[in-house]
Amino acid sequence: MRILHTSDWHLGRIFHGIHLTDDQAYVLEQFLQVAGDVKPDVIIIAGDVYDRSVPPTDAVKLLDEVISRVLMDFSVPVLLIAGNHDSPERLGFGTRLLARQGLFIIGQPSTNLAPIILQDSHGPVYFCPVPYAEPSVVRETLAAPDATDYNSAMRCLLKHYTASLPRGSRAVAVAHAYVAGGESSESERPLTIGGTEMVDAACFQSFNYAALGHLHKPQKTGTGIYYAGSLLKYSFSESPHRKSINLVEMDEAGNINLDKVTLSPRRDVRCLEGYLTDILTAPKNGENKEDYIMVTLKDTGALLDALGKLREIYPNVLHIERPFLLDGGELRGPRGDHRRLSDMDLFSSFFEQVTGVPLNSEEARTFAQTVELFYPKEQR
Repeated sequence: MRILHTSDWHLGRIFHGIHLTDDQAYVLEQFLQVAGDVKPDVIIIAGDVYDRSVPPTDAVKLLDEVISRVLMDFSVPVLLIAGNHDSPERLGFGTRLLARQGLFIIGQPSTNLAPIILQDSHGPVYFCPVPYAEPSVVRETLAAPDATDYNSAMRCLLKHYTASLPRGSRAVAVAHAYVAGGESSESERPLTIGGTEMVDAACFQSFNYAALGHLHKPQKTGTGIYYAGSLLKYSFSESPHRKSINLVEMDEAGNINLDKVTLSPRRDVRCLEGYLTDILTAPKNGENKEDYIMVTLKDTGALLDALGKLREIYPNVLHIERPFLLDGGELRGPRGDHRRLSDMDLFSSFFEQVTGVPLNSEEARTFAQTVELFYPKEQR
């Protein structure tokens, strides 16, 4: 059984004010090329296909185009589950009708949980889809009072599946969850507050492979338990990531071999750090100046229109950080009664709090000249 595992497309995503639909279409074209080349037996999309519950029309059109090409051009079944960003009701519309065409969409748990059975030359493989669901939904749907948190809810759902699996059968779990030990990123929406969202990796021990979604970094969190990661980098914390698709080969005994097929975006997400004059010297060899960039400036002095100057070289600078402005913490009032302090004393106190260093004699002289220019002594 050859499985192509992907997740977290987040179609319709807006990144620092930039609509990413064109970037997503660019990398999904690569995904389609991979699907055509490797000819998988099934494609798994493990949740968060959209970025929000009511996606924009261009995101819906993009998904329709990609899925239609997979089904009609390659005749490859697609198994898609809802993530925490998706609307399960909207995503699951027409499920029974679409299943006849090879598109299996599971929006939310139901009372008649049953695995999806696909065949290869060695026989059946049982796919057990677990879309994102609140524990309260699982408790009500399955009449399972023990489903009090995400971990127990996941156990209840998978127990219903495994109870119906033939002994020794090959089985794949498909879930959208935060498995303990996984490495998160800034772009993931927390499922809960306080860590109760965690799911134990032991939940998936009965499966030959667990195809997971939610965490955006491609990673392994246990034996046969893998996150494919997100389609693109959706935060600057993900700049070191290499986005990919998991190509899984399962043999007759259920043993798996996994390869990562790297995706190359039209624009990368990168972080630059240094002094403004150094960064403005122009891109290095092989560097794409059109990338989405965050710049951390080491400069401590005043900078005039730093963003404008940077965008002359890197048009897609989206964020600037200046750490030295944060080093002093919260601004405090000057020592003593400010009404008894001179302009120079007040400015010196402010300058030292902001920069972390005392005002030197040349800077003090410049300040005095500036004050004299705007407020001559006869006006003070």
